[in-house]
Amino acid sequence: MPQEVKRCPIRGGALGNGLPRLRNGFAHLGCVWYRGLVKIDVPFGARAVPADQTRILREALDAIRPARPAAAFDLDSTLLSNKPRQARIVREFGRDRGIAQLAQCTPQAVVSWDLRDTMRMCGLSPEEAARLHRDLRRFWLLRFFTSEYCRDDEPIAGAAEYLRRVLGTGGEVLYITGRHAGMEQGTLESFRRAGFPLPDGRRVQLWLKPRPDDDDDRWKETCHARLLELSGLACGFDNEPTHVNAYKRAFPEARVVHLDTDHSGRPVEVRPDVPSIVDFRMAA
Repeated sequence: MPQEVKRCPIRGGALGNGLPRLRNGFAHLGCVWYRGLVKIDVPFGARAVPADQTRILREALDAIRPARPAAAFDLDSTLLSNKPRQARIVREFGRDRGIAQLAQCTPQAVVSWDLRDTMRMCGLSPEEAARLHRDLRRFWLLRFFTSEYCRDDEPIAGAAEYLRRVLGTGGEVLYITGRHAGMEQGTLESFRRAGFPLPDGRRVQLWLKPRPDDDDDRWKETCHARLLELSGLACGFDNEPTHVNAYKRAFPEARVVHLDTDHSGRPVEVRPDVPSIVDFRMAA
């Protein structure tokens, strides 16, 4: 029997799906409830169908076999939210410049990868945000890709439990990320706080880029080649349309799943044979 879905009332302009669109194509969050079981925050314009989420996650678990045990997970905006990291950087910039609105920045103000949007959400005018953008961008770049700051990341809802389900099914967890090796210690600290399985070199592995300036897309292709040399891929999860599409091309039999959270903004459509979810929570 299909579950009843209830949507929150919204204000402002809307698309055909009834959820408001920002100028840059990122989301204000609306909310959806499974009846009495699961509440899911859904970005406007999402591909994900909340009622399908549990089925999609179960199918990915069912794809795990002794001969094909690998389950690959991206980190940023897939297993972990880096919005707390970004908000911390904006707060520090605000304190450094004596800008009270920015010094009080919260993760809820991070609605896109455009720092001008974050500043406007904190209360600055468009003109003020434009004037400060270059300086904040430089300040951000010196901090965002560091171990010290990525330790602030928070888990996507349901992620820790789902990773444990993968291991309980006999699978192997591969954290395949565009983060570089210099971010390892902060990444592991965020894993510990989130309750994620820690890398052991066997059933749980963390694959980091060797160098900060390595291209993310080429790094993911390198990882795909490594997976092919091993035992292939049972299931894979990523928020970037480019990367989920590449997974599906390389591993057509795998269950590849798109995390409909945020992404780099490249104009790439997710393949129609790749389903989307908003987090890792499963209804009973």
